[in-house]
Amino acid sequence: MADPHFFQNAGPFSLSDLCELVDGILSEGANPNLLVHDVATLEAADHTQISFLDNKKYLPDYTNTRAGVCIVDQKFASKKPDNTTLILTKKPYKAYALIAQKFYPRKQLSQSNIHEAAVVDASAQIGNRCHISAGVYIGKDVVIGDECIIEPNVVISDGVKVGSNTLLGANSSLEYCSLGSNCQIHAGVRVGNRGFGFAMEPDGYIDVPQLGRVIIGNDVEIGANSCIDRGAGPDTIIGDGTKIDNLVQIGHNVQMGKQCVVVAQSGIAGSSILEDYVVMGAQSGVSGHIKMGTGVQIAGRAAVIKDVEAGQVVAGTPAMPIKDFFRLVAMWKKQLNTKKG
Repeated sequence: MADPHFFQNAGPFSLSDLCELVDGILSEGANPNLLVHDVATLEAADHTQISFLDNKKYLPDYTNTRAGVCIVDQKFASKKPDNTTLILTKKPYKAYALIAQKFYPRKQLSQSNIHEAAVVDASAQIGNRCHISAGVYIGKDVVIGDECIIEPNVVISDGVKVGSNTLLGANSSLEYCSLGSNCQIHAGVRVGNRGFGFAMEPDGYIDVPQLGRVIIGNDVEIGANSCIDRGAGPDTIIGDGTKIDNLVQIGHNVQMGKQCVVVAQSGIAGSSILEDYVVMGAQSGVSGHIKMGTGVQIAGRAAVIKDVEAGQVVAGTPAMPIKDFFRLVAMWKKQLNTKKG
C-alpha cells in the first residue's frame, strides 16, 4: 500500500468500473460490484486489493497471492488461487498502469496559487490553476499554460514557453526552449544550456555561439539531473511521447523522433538523429552526426559509431548487430576455455 503521507488514494472502485477502464474480461463467477480499495504487489496484496502478473518469473507469487483481484493474460487463468478474481487482458502491465493511475491520479488544482516567495516578471503570462512554489523565478515574456505545477527553486528564463498540464521539478532550469503540454521535467533537469561547441586552435579554443533552441514535444518525460543542450544553429528537438531517464546527456542539434526511450546514464553526441521509437539501453552512447533509423534498439553500454538502419538491434563496442556480438562472445569463451585446457 502506498504511504498516505505522500500519495492520496482516490478509491475504492467497483470491479466492473476497473474492468471497463482497461477493456478487460472478468473471470467466471466474478462479482462486478466488488469494491477494490487499492493496488499492491502479488506478494503483499490482500483480499481488498488488486495486483497483476506480466512476467512469468513471478508465477509462484501469483499462484500464492492473497489478492482479491489480479490482472493477467488468459494463459495464466487456470493457475489462479481459489479466492482471487481475474481481469483478463492481453496487456496486463498496461492495464495495471491505467488502474494505478485511477487510484492515484495527479493532484487537481482548483485555482492558481503563486507563493509570495516566487519572483514572476510582470510581462509573464501564467495560465489558469497553476501552482508556483517558493523560490521560483520566472523571467520576461515567459508563457506558462494552464494547470502547471512548478516546484521550489525552478528557474524559467526569458522567453521560454511551457505547455499546459506540465510538471517542472524542484531546482530544474529552462532557457532558450519551448515545451509542449503534459510534460514531466524532474528535479535538477537542465534544458537549453549552451551547447558544447568551439573551434580548437593551437593558441586557444574559440567558442562558437549556440544560437538555436530546444524544442520539446507533448507528453515528454525527462528524468532527474539530465541535460539537454540547445542547438548551435538548428534546434535540438525532442519528439512527442519520448521518455528520457535520469542522468542522460543530449548534445546540441540532436533530433529525436516520437516515443524514443533513453535509459539512465546514456549520452547522445551533437547533431545525431534518432528516428521514431529508438531505444537506448543504460550507459549506451551515440557518437556525433550518427543516424539511428526507426525502431533501432541499442543494448546497454553499447557504443554506436556509425549509422544504424531501421529495425536493427545492436550491442557491443563498437556496436554491431546483436547476433554478431553474441557470436564473438561465444568465440571468446571458446578461446578462453581452450587456453585453460
